[in-house]
Amino acid sequence: MIDISNKDSVTRIAKASGKIKLTKATIEKIKNKTLEKGDVLTIAKIAAINAVKKVPDLIPFCHSIPISSINVDFNIEKNTIINVSCTVKSVAQTGVEMEALTGVSIALLNIWDVLKMYEKDENGQYPSTIIYDIKVEEKIKK
Repeated sequence: MIDISNKDSVTRIAKASGKIKLTKATIEKIKNKTLEKGDVLTIAKIAAINAVKKVPDLIPFCHSIPISSINVDFNIEKNTIINVSCTVKSVAQTGVEMEALTGVSIALLNIWDVLKMYEKDENGQYPSTIIYDIKVEEKIKK
């Protein structure tokens, strides 16, 4: 772990995003709220928030920093894609990019988990389900 003790605590914000491709039938189940396991987006949001707070436990070289806010948003695109974004804010000596990336990743994994029963083909495979394009959209240091 690097020494950040000489750095000033400043406001730091990072926004990350990622996508999951699903079948149109699964997206319709989300829109119609007919999922057996419940509201997938609420489940994914809560999981993302929990994950952001646990980043130092998951990524050994990340510093434990105070989290001021976490915002997780979902947008359905083209009737087959859920775009997830996670914005994390802190007043700390180091940035929050890893926290935002972790929030997005865990939200996407939870979406897959809740919906996997609808995405499997007759052989138990996932030919249409893809998690992709996970990236840091923006990093702000004030």
